[in-house]
Amino acid sequence: MKFYIATDHAGYTLKSYVKEYVRSLGHEIIDLGPDSADRVDYPDFAKKCAHKVLEDEGSFGILICGTGIGISIAANKVPGIRAALCHDTYTAKLTRLHNDANILCFGERVVGKGVIEDMISVFCETEFEGGRHAGRVGKIEGCSLGANLG
Repeated sequence: MKFYIATDHAGYTLKSYVKEYVRSLGHEIIDLGPDSADRVDYPDFAKKCAHKVLEDEGSFGILICGTGIGISIAANKVPGIRAALCHDTYTAKLTRLHNDANILCFGERVVGKGVIEDMISVFCETEFEGGRHAGRVGKIEGCSLGANLG
């Protein structure tokens, strides 16, 4: 699998650890910044990662900020992105299984390294189930295009 990773300043410290862990699983990971812990705006990096994931079919993203909340909201503003804020392996598994998530988000200040390793592993191992979930994902995509869910 190929991953793009980006953070803001509050997620910067954890980024190198996550990159090494993803590589240890045999996956490729491309760092989209930032290059230091200096203050930056997470929407800029969320957008950069989201666009790379969309341009590179079959790739995935990892986004990290302090809580994971802001960066996941920003990424989900890009049509075609399903960025999921996860806090444990259960949410990481179900977001792939039921939501076909293409970006995993979490907070450096919220989850520890062991949980992060488990979330990344299960995210990589889990395939989208499709079936009844495919229609729901289609409705999500319709939201991105301004369609009425009615």
